[in-house]
Amino acid sequence: MSALPIDLAAFEAAPLTREPFPFVMVPHFVRPEAMGAINADYPLVIHPGSFPLPTLEYGPAFARLMQAIQGPEFTQAVERKLGVNLAGRPTMVTARGISAARDGQIHTDSRTKLITVLIYMNNAWEAKTGRLRLLRSPDNLDDVIAEVPPDEGTMLVFKNEPNAWHGFHAFEGPRRVIQLNWVTDIGVVQREQFRHRVSAFFKRLRGQPAQERM
Repeated sequence: MSALPIDLAAFEAAPLTREPFPFVMVPHFVRPEAMGAINADYPLVIHPGSFPLPTLEYGPAFARLMQAIQGPEFTQAVERKLGVNLAGRPTMVTARGISAARDGQIHTDSRTKLITVLIYMNNAWEAKTGRLRLLRSPDNLDDVIAEVPPDEGTMLVFKNEPNAWHGFHAFEGPRRVIQLNWVTDIGVVQREQFRHRVSAFFKRLRGQPAQERM
């Protein structure tokens, strides 16, 4: 097995789409031989919503994946592919395990997020819904640039530009996704982690999902 559970060569070889915003999609970015152990060590996320990495418990295979996606090799590969400088830019990671019926609304990410990486950790995805769509406009889920199947280690990375619209037709049930962002400064990480902790606390307390979109 490779020292890294991610396939950097596949990412380097994947084509970059530049319009209407820069993005790259890589099937099996998480190496197939690593998927079983990582999913066995995936944090137990039983409520809808995103949960910051520091608030989660997980096993060693998942920890190795977190180290790999935040490590210098992947960071440098993203810089080369997207033509950005991420020196001094902090990272923030969240994990999801459940999709609620209200999820998937069309949106762009916060402007404090410079680059978004989504890694899907599900088995082969058979549902027609729950497939992330990259869009040309903020009001039509059928105005599709590309559709990202949320299965088997598929990775999407995109530059967070004002027109980087995305969303999906609602799906209710298990849907594992890891989100990595490079953000503008450490204050963003601290604020987002605090916000997520408060949201997670009340979701657990009330047993009710907060509205989530990714």
